[in-house]
Amino acid sequence: MTFAAGLAAQGMRPFCAIYSTFLQRAFDQVVHDVCIQNLPVRFAIDRAGLVGADGQTHAGSFDITYLATLPNMVVMAAADEAELVHMTHTATQHDSGPIAFRYPRGNGTGVDLPTEPQLLEIGKGRMVREGSKVALLSLGTRLAEALKAADALDAKGLSTTVADLRFAKPLDTELIRKLMLSHEVVVTIEEGSIGGLGAHVLTMASDEGLTDGGLKIRTMRLPDVFQEHDSPDKQYDEAGLNAPQIVDTVLKALRHNSSGVAEARA
Repeated sequence: MTFAAGLAAQGMRPFCAIYSTFLQRAFDQVVHDVCIQNLPVRFAIDRAGLVGADGQTHAGSFDITYLATLPNMVVMAAADEAELVHMTHTATQHDSGPIAFRYPRGNGTGVDLPTEPQLLEIGKGRMVREGSKVALLSLGTRLAEALKAADALDAKGLSTTVADLRFAKPLDTELIRKLMLSHEVVVTIEEGSIGGLGAHVLTMASDEGLTDGGLKIRTMRLPDVFQEHDSPDKQYDEAGLNAPQIVDTVLKALRHNSSGVAEARA
């Protein structure tokens, strides 16, 4: 990390490709050698999220939390391999400070790769699906599960928006504010520990008074444990970050039962 900072200080454009769990060991260098000097180091963060058989020592659970807390840092998370192309290209063009993009271990989702990469606007997400009652704010590869959950919620008569925020920092405050003002329930979904995207969204909503009118905000994230190794699908099911748990979170927020019928209120 210090070597990459030195390269950037000399006008080069270094990429530091590193596992999320190993980047933890260089946190002091990230703060002092990169962020304080606002050097344009590009962090390509592999093994983001849960890693299956690699187990607790290699799980990339904390990078959103420990990077998004730092001034000058930009933090992106790719929803699929096409988004990873765009984020890699965006990182090559970002010379105003450090930038990170995270991606998981394993295969992509199978989407077509773009013939031309897009230069993403820093801090801007994208609308993937538009609804009116429930808004799912996804960061990273839980987007596929968010879309499955939206199908299930729509089938229950709960019109659901899905947004891919792309950035944990800076937040797309304009998009988040718009969705909070137009939906009854907002759920953040991320493959990271407490203190990450959900915490930043809650802080923004609190600072702007967006929760004063009865808006229901829920955050879905990794549990506060070191999870045992298993297949990634089983790990995410255990973590409560698959489509059925997303649906359940929304229904509980709305006080609906599993069939979608509103519970009687006392």
